[in-house]
Amino acid sequence: MKVLVTCPPMLGLIEEFLPIFPKFGLEGVPAQVTQVMTQDELVEVLPDYDGWIIGDDPATRRVFEAGKAGKLKAAVKWGVGTDNVDFEACKDLGIPITNTPGVFGQEVADVAMGYVLGLTRHLFEIDRAVRNENKWPKPPGISLWNKTAALVGFGDIGRATAKRLRATDMKVIAYDPFFKPADGIDVEPETWPNRLEEADFLIFTCPLTPQTKHMFNHELLPRLKPGVRLVNVSRGPIIDETALVKAMQDGTVGAAGLDVFEVEPLAPDNPLRQFNNTIFGTHNGSNTVDAVRKVSNLAIEKIAGFLNG
Repeated sequence: MKVLVTCPPMLGLIEEFLPIFPKFGLEGVPAQVTQVMTQDELVEVLPDYDGWIIGDDPATRRVFEAGKAGKLKAAVKWGVGTDNVDFEACKDLGIPITNTPGVFGQEVADVAMGYVLGLTRHLFEIDRAVRNENKWPKPPGISLWNKTAALVGFGDIGRATAKRLRATDMKVIAYDPFFKPADGIDVEPETWPNRLEEADFLIFTCPLTPQTKHMFNHELLPRLKPGVRLVNVSRGPIIDETALVKAMQDGTVGAAGLDVFEVEPLAPDNPLRQFNNTIFGTHNGSNTVDAVRKVSNLAIEKIAGFLNG
């Protein structure tokens, strides 16, 4: 039985994982993809595979129907986020599917904290000026010990991020409708968007749902502290990018660290590129060798469990 692999981090170490598939009586087949396959591409190739390890591809009803009409028997969403996967379609079609929850909190929180530090001390701006412009700038930064972070999402990633923020003595206001206290992590739970005007940093670690899509929008801008620094390590559509562009143009948002975007890869003409006070990522927050090994082995085990009964 053949399993299509379309997850870029797993594909980056695919030679390490291919020998594992035969131990379960499977053949792993790596897709040729940089970020995601299109629906049309998936509709064409997926019917030839018994299983699918999904990345951030558009795993829609149309795609699953095409797979089901062929050989597709099961699927696993690699990683935590599931907003790109139509689980209801899988249920209707009788296709077993799961994800690998609770696996990237530490890794994504490290990236979130990296953006906070980079924006606070202008580290990436300094690097670009020294490296590309032969300059020697000394922009004044800000301290963290007397600042407040508004942290949206207090799940696995949010809790790990809060722990890192608290290590700098920052105050953390946590927004999560399902908030539960975490031992040893002192945060102040609040209802969105109360007290947002207190925040020096606005950090998104929440999942993408119909309720969180475009949480950052034009209506929110008047509530923000002028010059707030924004970090998004969750999903791009959490932020309405037209609102972010406006906020950066008028100084409402002083700087932004973005690992994710509404459309990925980031288009050459995306207006966010005009700002130098930004740090851009490639939706790569979970991609460490250690995490990829752990989650890829888990994904193989899960797809094997489905296919082998």
